[in-house]
This record gives sequence, structure tokens and C-alpha cells, in this order.
Amino acid sequence: QVRLVESGGGLVQAGGSLPLSCAVVGGLVTVGDMAWYRQAPGKQREMVASITSGDSVKYGDSVKGRFTISRDNAKNTINLQMNDLKPWDTADYYCKAQVRAPKRSSMWDYWGQGRQVTVSS
Repeated sequence: QVRLVESGGGLVQAGGSLPLSCAVVGGLVTVGDMAWYRQAPGKQREMVASITSGDSVKYGDSVKGRFTISRDNAKNTINLQMNDLKPWDTADYYCKAQVRAPKRSSMWDYWGQGRQVTVSS
């Protein structure tokens, strides 16, 4: 069964750094685009950063220059390095991946359970 395993996040003071990682597990899967989203209380979920299987990246305007997304295709893993964190970065962060499961013909979107990131001022 395909699932996304997230790690990282936590509590940090403003200006600090935190890493997030997300691994796709589930046997012989094919992984397409992957991304991190976040959702703060009372707000809509927004895209933070995305990366294709060819390492083409996009960032949300609010994190450009501070966050870096990277990918290890051999491990079906993405990492998000978050630097110079601001209080408004506080949110639950979710990993999303396009995955073709074993013996399936179509790609489907899968989501992780979410990791909490809290930035204190």
C-alpha cells in the first residue's frame, strides 16, 4: 500500500531553521511530481514548494529565498530546508506526491499526515 512518511518540523524561534522530509513507500512505485503544502489555522492550504522528477522547482512567493526543496529519486524522497523562519510560517505542513502504485496504470495524488511547524517570535 502506498503511503507518504513525513519527518521533521517542530518548534523553533524566529530566524531559525528546520528540515522536513517525505518518503514515498509502497514497493515498486513510480513517483512523479512532489510538493509541500501548508495550512495555518483558519486559512486555506497553500503550495510551499514543488519539484518534478526532473528537478524543476517552484516556490510560493512567501518562501522564495528562504526555503529550498530537493529530491532523491533513488529513495523517492523530498526534503525541504526551511531557513530564516518567520512566525507566519507557523502551520501544518503536508507532503503531496503523484504516484503510480505497483500493477496500476494511472498516477494518483497521495498526501501525508502532516507535520507541525511552530515559529515563535
